[in-house]
Amino acid sequence: MNTDHESHQTGGTFGGKDNFLVIMVMILGVFVAILNETLLNVALSKIMEDIGISASTAQWLTTGYLLVIGVLIPVTAFLIQRFTTRGLFLSAMCLFTLGTFIAAVAPGFTALLLGRLLQAAGTGLLFPLLTNVVFAMVPIEKRGSAMGTIGIVITFAPAIGPTLSGIIVEHFSWRVLFFSVLPIALLVIIFAAAKLKNVTETTKPKIDLLSLLLSTCGFGGIVYGFSSAGGGVGGWSSGMVLIPMAIGIVSLVLFTWRQLSISEPLLELRTFSFRVFRLSTLIMMVVMMAMFSAMMLLPIFLQNALGYTPLKAGLVMLPGGVVMGIMSPINGRLFDKFGAKWLAIIGLALMANTLWQFAHITLDTSYSKIMILNTLLMLGISMLMMPVMTNALNELPPPLYAHGTAIISTLQQVSGAVGTALLVAIMTNGSRKFLETTSSTDEESVIQTLAMIAGMKSAFLFAFGLVFAAWIVSFLLKRAVPPETEPGMESKRVSAH
Repeated sequence: MNTDHESHQTGGTFGGKDNFLVIMVMILGVFVAILNETLLNVALSKIMEDIGISASTAQWLTTGYLLVIGVLIPVTAFLIQRFTTRGLFLSAMCLFTLGTFIAAVAPGFTALLLGRLLQAAGTGLLFPLLTNVVFAMVPIEKRGSAMGTIGIVITFAPAIGPTLSGIIVEHFSWRVLFFSVLPIALLVIIFAAAKLKNVTETTKPKIDLLSLLLSTCGFGGIVYGFSSAGGGVGGWSSGMVLIPMAIGIVSLVLFTWRQLSISEPLLELRTFSFRVFRLSTLIMMVVMMAMFSAMMLLPIFLQNALGYTPLKAGLVMLPGGVVMGIMSPINGRLFDKFGAKWLAIIGLALMANTLWQFAHITLDTSYSKIMILNTLLMLGISMLMMPVMTNALNELPPPLYAHGTAIISTLQQVSGAVGTALLVAIMTNGSRKFLETTSSTDEESVIQTLAMIAGMKSAFLFAFGLVFAAWIVSFLLKRAVPPETEPGMESKRVSAH
């Protein structure tokens, strides 16, 4: 038990100094891993030039990364229950660090891809593990503040990634992206080996191999199919898109049936019988799709339509990332005091308004206005991300925390891949329709730019529609109250009250 004196110390949010130290070590590891996710986007063209690969081949550095994470995260519930916190965290960080080193010294594409896949394997384990540790260690009345602190990491890291990458790639080799991450990752491993303690209880769950196979084919097929379409590897009618998507959908149907019919499922899908968890997960998926729309479409518009450099395009995202980092712990404290409902309603209203404004940008829209709009969008997202996720998990009994975290993390990755592909497709179709119907006599370059703006308008309006629908759903949210676990209830089979 922690004393009253301890709760007023620096680690008060986390329930004591020891807890604070454990969680901060893990947060630093997650920060490095998530920062790495967005570092490579700006550098792809330099990598293609340096090692002599095509755009479709280079896309595998992103698609492969998403694929490993999409396949691995559903298994994290089993791994968290089977292995110790310390062992799992150190294994994940070692995988990530090894992958970073291989990518930094890679002589060619194969080694670089291997490095990225190992990085993804480490990253896929880290965030679900951190969330589960917080819910095991932190009392419910302080979870909002604790998750708000974690929110600094998962919102600020991807926002500063493109800016950092732009600065490094403009002045140094792309290999510096990996070499700069390496010493931080090594320090986290050394510190974790010395200080990290086991904080979650381990059990001996059995792994159902058929569930594992169906999960891999299901989530892997969906992520690969949509990533191929979104990355331009294949069109929507291409076999590279349709075949994996069909395999993925059929596998997921069979996976769902399997999870509901066995005593020890890989993922406990009965978490969806909890109403707040169900609604919150839906809202989180929409938020991820909307966030990807801005992070992907704005740099394209700034570089291709307005002619800005990659660095200047990346800088547009920076104030939004800073605001998210500042507001995340504040929103966490607001959640502890007032709950998630009004944060979600206000945040989604702010997002919807900003996406509507983005749908009406023109060639005359100033750089500063785009930066301000993006910052407001990120402010709206910061009001949603961690509060809604915390509210969803708060409703579950402790035996389901690992499953709830794995489900939310998996669906976030899948919705990110699906959202990217859908928005690229909508933008492309909008541009094509404009070119087919325009009677403009302007220069070819001007017409192409106007077509791009028309396509972006369609994509942002679609994102606005999704967010508006989520805003209506948010009025149904309630403050989650964890159900009492009855004595003798099976830890794996907790039904909704």
